[in-house]
This record gives sequence, structure tokens and C-alpha cells, in this order.
Amino acid sequence: MREEKRKIAILGSTGSIGTQALDVIQQHPDRFEVFALTANNHVQLLVEQARQFLPEIVVIANEKKYTEVKEALSDLPIKVWAGSDAICQMVQSEAITIVLVAMVGFSGLKPTISAIKAGKTIALANKETLVVAGELITSMALAHRAPILPVDSEHSAIFQCLNGEGCNRINKIILTASGGPFRSFSTEELAKVTTTQALKHPNWKMGAKVTIDSSTLMNKGFEVIEAKWLFDVAPSDIEVVIHPQSIIHSMVQFEDTSIIAQLGQPDMRLPIQYALSYPERLTLNIKPLDFTEISSLTFEKIDYDKFRNLTFAYQAIEMGGNMPCILNAANEVAVASFLQESIGFLQMSEIIEKTMQKSTFVKTPDLDDYFRTDLEARTIASEFI
Repeated sequence: MREEKRKIAILGSTGSIGTQALDVIQQHPDRFEVFALTANNHVQLLVEQARQFLPEIVVIANEKKYTEVKEALSDLPIKVWAGSDAICQMVQSEAITIVLVAMVGFSGLKPTISAIKAGKTIALANKETLVVAGELITSMALAHRAPILPVDSEHSAIFQCLNGEGCNRINKIILTASGGPFRSFSTEELAKVTTTQALKHPNWKMGAKVTIDSSTLMNKGFEVIEAKWLFDVAPSDIEVVIHPQSIIHSMVQFEDTSIIAQLGQPDMRLPIQYALSYPERLTLNIKPLDFTEISSLTFEKIDYDKFRNLTFAYQAIEMGGNMPCILNAANEVAVASFLQESIGFLQMSEIIEKTMQKSTFVKTPDLDDYFRTDLEARTIASEFI
């Protein structure tokens, strides 16, 4: 007997992950139903999505745009709410099966906590939630029996590699990285990188912020921190290797040295659908891998001297406490400034390093500490800019 449709709340429906999730849902109307859509500012696309998928609730985080959204949907029986608190309230709705957290940055933390407290299954595409408060989030998820299913392609790959392995001991996790567009650049060349260049990722179609993070390898640093919390491994047991083709999404090496890898097209709809349909695998309208068309799968070592952000991420998770929160806040400020062309490519790492050195370290932070830390680190990073 087939289960009822899973009702999905998509936090950040107008972004890259959100729009691809809606494509997955559209491919399986018998399995999924959109319960709620949220966006920060993108009114036009949010309204278009609401008209197509007819959710119960639409939330616009920017309260100044509430009237615009409300009027645009006035002919439909859709509840329109506004504000970040409304998102936190919405995710507690009893009807929701899965909350897909696709919001960008620190803003994803509060609604994720709210959804966990309501015992919802979390499909997590927001890296920053586990980066900022991994210990708090994972302990809360256990206490409230709220499963966290990874949507990142790398963590989805690890999750899939571990299926059926029971208590078999992990020797190490191998996170693959495309290396971004600048892996062969010298430090001198990196100093001249423009925003336009950095926004052109060779393999993946992503939002602006995560594309810049990928070009600096901060994205991979965040994934190291996520992997530590998701899979309960020491940072020293997480290895990052460059894999330019982005066909192997990550690997797990076990105690007997055997390695299991997950392969697939570089298409985010694969991990999105796996999180929404788990434990089932459903059909998906993308081109399957054809090994006769793949000339080679190659791997390279990371140049930590050039891509210092990855080093900072390892340092942050080794220190623990609120240091990953400091790392994230400084990075968000630096990336925003680079996108506005206020600073250069290499200056992002300089600002992050200085902010980590100057911010107040708290060894055992509570939730309020995380919010205080985020504000302080952003202020310090902005002063350096």
C-alpha cells in the first residue's frame, strides 16, 4: 500500500536548490505535494511558483514586500504571511512531512531549530546551520527524533555509501571537490580574479554565494564541518581531494581499506530527490552516466597555501566552540563585499583570518551565544573591509 503524498515546505523556494526541488516535485505529483513556499525578496518568482503549485502557505521574509505578495495572490485561497518569525511558525504546521531548508547563510538556523522542535524530517541544504551550531543542532535532532537528511551532493553521497553498512567502522571520509574555476591559478593570478570570473563554476549551477564559496574552497571547508556532525567522525578522518570532473561525489573508506563511492551526473536534483524520497529511489528525468563518454576520472592534491579558507575551516572545527560561527559570519561578510566588488578575491581570506583572531572565543556556547557571536564577527569583519 502506497503511503500518502509527502507534504513539503521549501524554505528558500526561489533559489537554486528551491527551484530544482520544485522540478523534482513536478516530476512526481503522485508522491509529493507543496505545502509551503518561502522567499526573502524575490516576489515575482515566488508568486509564479505559488500560482503553479498552489501551496497552503506562502511566506515572504521581507515584511516590506508583504502587501505586494498578498495582492498578487488575492484571488487564490493561499495564506500569505511575512517575516522570519512567520517562517519559524509555519514549519511547525502539523501537516508538513519534510522541511527542505534551502535558505542561504545564517538565516537558516532559527527555522531549522523550530522545525526540529516540531519533530519534522529536515532535508538540509543550508550548510551554515551545521557549520554555525552543529553540536546544538545534532543534539536537538536526537532529542526530538527529527531526522536530518543531507541535500549537499557530497553528504548525500556519503549517506548513500553508508546505507547497509550498519556498525562497520569508517576509516575515513573522502570529500571530492571540483577545485572550482581557479584550481590551476597561481597566487598572482588569484589576486586579479574578478567577480564575473568567480561566478562561472565549471560544473555546477548554483546561487551566487555558494558559487563564490566554491571558488575559494570555503564551500569544501563548510562541508568538512558538516561531515563531522552528520557522520560523527573526527576532522582528521575527513580528507578532501580535487576531482575536476565532479562525477564521484564523495567516498567512504572502511576499516578493511575498501572504498565505496557514489557516482552520478553533476545535477543537484539527484541529492534533492533522494532526500525527499528516502529510503526509496524514484525515476528522474536526467541523462544517466555513460562511462564510454567519460575519458578519465582524475584526482589532485589540495594546495592549502593558495586556498587558505579550507585550512581555516579545519582550524575552526578543531577549536570547536563558537569558532565555526565566527568563520561563517566573517565569510558571509567577505563574500558579500566581493560580490559588490568592494574587495579583491584574496582579501576574502585575509578578512576571515583576522576576524577569527580578533573575535571573542566561547568554548561552550548556547544558542544566545551563537547570535551574539554572529553579530560581533560581522561587525569586526566589516571594520576590516
